[in-house]
Amino acid sequence: MRELPADIEWLTSDSPVPYEEALAFMEQRVAAIRNGTAPECVWLLEHPPLFTAGTSADPAELFNPLGFPVYEAGRGGRYTYHGPGQRVGYVMLDLEKHCKDIRRFVHALEGWMIDTLGVLGISAHRADSRIGIWVGEGADEKKIGALGVRVKRWVTLHGFSLNVAPDLSHFGGIVPCGIAEFGVTSIDKLGKQIPMMRVDAALKCSFASFLKALERECKES
Repeated sequence: MRELPADIEWLTSDSPVPYEEALAFMEQRVAAIRNGTAPECVWLLEHPPLFTAGTSADPAELFNPLGFPVYEAGRGGRYTYHGPGQRVGYVMLDLEKHCKDIRRFVHALEGWMIDTLGVLGISAHRADSRIGIWVGEGADEKKIGALGVRVKRWVTLHGFSLNVAPDLSHFGGIVPCGIAEFGVTSIDKLGKQIPMMRVDAALKCSFASFLKALERECKES
């Protein structure tokens, strides 16, 4: 594994974290990063089953037959599901240190997810005009990862989710990210039983390349 930057803190939660707790932590940490009193942070966790609504969420895309809680996330995007078996990564970085360009940050974040899946033996890609990370082709193309970010005073909040082995039926409570014509899948559904620890290791393995790609894109712009 490549060495992680010493000035970025990595946190991993072993049990599902309530969404309100995660939001409160991110708000506090982002303020501290901006004030120079805490380091940048990547937090890997799972949530109990829930839906989050981004700033573009359309109420017509929420069905929620199981009655999961729904939270206003404050991030970009539409409705997203989070639950056990899904690795969520909250990324709190100071873009003034790396690249003051939100579009390039999102592009680099997508690249990090794709590279991580590649480490795990899964070929994934971006799709034109469709947010998220995808696997397969044609009629078999499905979404395996989602992302949504917010930036406050050039410090990032929220991040991404990778479907490792969640209950995919739970995604039926929404139109995931507003995309009705394509389904969702997971690492497990693709026939790979990969423990969360290996997913975390792959994320850490690809992190340095993510930062380098972000900073390289900024220099080339």
